[in-house]
Amino acid sequence: MRGYSFSKFNPNDLPQGGFDQLLKLFLELLNYTAGDAGEALAWMNELDKQHQFTSDDYAMGDFIEDLKNKGYISDDEKNPGDIKITAKTEQNIRQSALEEIFGKLKKSGRGNHNSNISGLGEEKNADRREYQFGDSLDQIDMTASIHNAQINHGISEFAMTERDLEVEEKDYKTITSTVLMIDVSHSMILYGEDRITPAKKVAMALAELIRTKYPKDTLDIVVFGNDAWPISIKDLPYLQVGPFHTNTYAGLELAVDILRRRKTHNKQIFMITDGKPTCLKENGKYYKNSVGLDRKVVNKTFNMAAQCKRLNIPITTFMIAKDPYLQQFVRQFTEINGGKAFYSSLKGLGEFIFEDYIKNRRRTVK
Repeated sequence: MRGYSFSKFNPNDLPQGGFDQLLKLFLELLNYTAGDAGEALAWMNELDKQHQFTSDDYAMGDFIEDLKNKGYISDDEKNPGDIKITAKTEQNIRQSALEEIFGKLKKSGRGNHNSNISGLGEEKNADRREYQFGDSLDQIDMTASIHNAQINHGISEFAMTERDLEVEEKDYKTITSTVLMIDVSHSMILYGEDRITPAKKVAMALAELIRTKYPKDTLDIVVFGNDAWPISIKDLPYLQVGPFHTNTYAGLELAVDILRRRKTHNKQIFMITDGKPTCLKENGKYYKNSVGLDRKVVNKTFNMAAQCKRLNIPITTFMIAKDPYLQQFVRQFTEINGGKAFYSSLKGLGEFIFEDYIKNRRRTVK
């Protein structure tokens, strides 16, 4: 079962004409059909019948033929007669998500926050200080240093000493290992609101950002319902929710296990969820309770938050629900872990995560 969210429809927003415009709509619909190319094209056909956004010169048949010729779709060998998207399309979906989310971020001016402490690093900032033993030569601001020497010693007998040297501070960017946890429990499509599609878009955009801008960083994706399991980045377009409860403990346990194997110094967990933990697995059997905050489930989840703190793994929780008792759970969870929490709408989820990811990459070097 798939959930939907509704907004005011504007026929003028539909693409008009050529391949590039129709491709944008096709890629967007693939997010909602979990990568089902046949269903996405069926939706496009229905929209075309209602709003005629193709023409006699370039109809849907021409578009489908171009998709095949340009390597966006191919015949499904396992199911003759069906079509499937290709690796090229998967990458285009990630790039489209990155442009959508990061484009909003740049326009809003968010995501450019520096650390409030400086050190040896990559990006200059406005801070200046006297030279100290061990500073690299490329940090010295020669213009400011010569100016200091002129003031301190005069122009006629120009001299420059160590005390005249002025150093530019830099923000340090670390190599970071991140695990992004995505809740795939049934509540992610309940109440007429599709929460899984925005979560998928964020994951795909974050993966593409890291691949193109921070290639030394690592990103692992963990999904959690009754159990938790890793998925590859190429599997993201096909991700769907299931008839699951929420085993947050299992998701955190798997995330920690993945991060233990990473050799980077800085590690973090981002968790996207819309509910409370309601499930545990003990001795091969599931313990489930969706009513209230079950202390057995919650306490075990809190224990994992504390373990992450001992391992110096902060957890940033993005709660896409605003029930007061859920916020109380998140506050306690965050306090135990020493991490952070955001109560985000679906609309602002991507910007929040991108801003926090970029901010967390800046660390202090002692």
